[in-house]
Amino acid sequence: MNHVELFAGVGGFRRAMDLITHDLGFPIETVAYSEIDNKASVTYNANYDTTNELAMGDIVAFVNDRQAMRNLPRYDLLSGGFPCQTFSMMGSQEGFEEERGQMFFRIMDMVNSRHPRYILLENVKNLMKHDGGNTIAVIRGELENAGYIVKMDVFNSNDFGLPQKRNRAIIFARRRHLGNFEFSAERVQEAFAGIDRDRCSLNFFESTIDILDRQVDAKYYLSEKIKPTILSNGSAGFKSKSEIDQMVARPLTATMHKMHRACQDNYFSDMYILSNGTDRPSERMSKDELARIPIRKLTPKEAFMLQGFPHDFAERAGAANVADGAMYKQAGNAVSVNTIYAVLYYLIVNRIIRQ
Repeated sequence: MNHVELFAGVGGFRRAMDLITHDLGFPIETVAYSEIDNKASVTYNANYDTTNELAMGDIVAFVNDRQAMRNLPRYDLLSGGFPCQTFSMMGSQEGFEEERGQMFFRIMDMVNSRHPRYILLENVKNLMKHDGGNTIAVIRGELENAGYIVKMDVFNSNDFGLPQKRNRAIIFARRRHLGNFEFSAERVQEAFAGIDRDRCSLNFFESTIDILDRQVDAKYYLSEKIKPTILSNGSAGFKSKSEIDQMVARPLTATMHKMHRACQDNYFSDMYILSNGTDRPSERMSKDELARIPIRKLTPKEAFMLQGFPHDFAERAGAANVADGAMYKQAGNAVSVNTIYAVLYYLIVNRIIRQ
């Protein structure tokens, strides 16, 4: 089965499909990918063998190039984590009115051109409620008018072996002539629970402590000057409970490298890490006391691992001269590999996706 990955980022969909191919003997081959961010493309190419694959680049320019569309290899499965900021609770929520929100219609350009058998999309949880439900109704209507049965639900990465509370909307569509099917987060979780972990290529983690390195470069530690701000519960206009040493990480963000408060991002003390998670000083220390102990942020390696990528993923990107700031953005924007693997596993073992 041939696969095209749109808005590829660092290849979360592709990584899941490569692992499914290995574990189930169900061949899914990526034949083309689209990504406009040059640094993300460098990370992508540093971690995957893209020989003989079509690098589509900017999807807007690609779909407007008739010859390029004609030259696109045959494919059965189209995937994409289309830009989410315009639908996010943390963003402007301008939806389709904003340029990034219109990227869904570039997906439809691809769909209406080739009508692949299967479509798998990911976006923020808020997509389901954005604009009073009108946005998701448009998405469903566009796909149904193109000849698809459409199912969707919200999935949490923490349910699939990754210690990160990351809720994302997953949309799966199949050509109508292939018949109806069942699809929900609950059904996918039930199937995933039956996976033989000893024969599965995924990484499974119970807690952040399973991911955190015991020794890292000093540059990842918070300075004495910044720690009081990071640990602060806010100001008069913004109040929130800031906590460190979370056993289940907060959702990674594309802006995590900009140093937010501990109520928004993930920070860890040496005491938590070196005690193997048995000592959480934030449970017994004041903010002033916490500010006097070593506290650090995630490394790019750990950020990628929280998304289900392998331990050497960041190392390969770094060797290709991708800076830490770019890698943090890429990890925050990525789709969780384990979640997509679980979805694919369910669809394949229940013969909803067939060769």
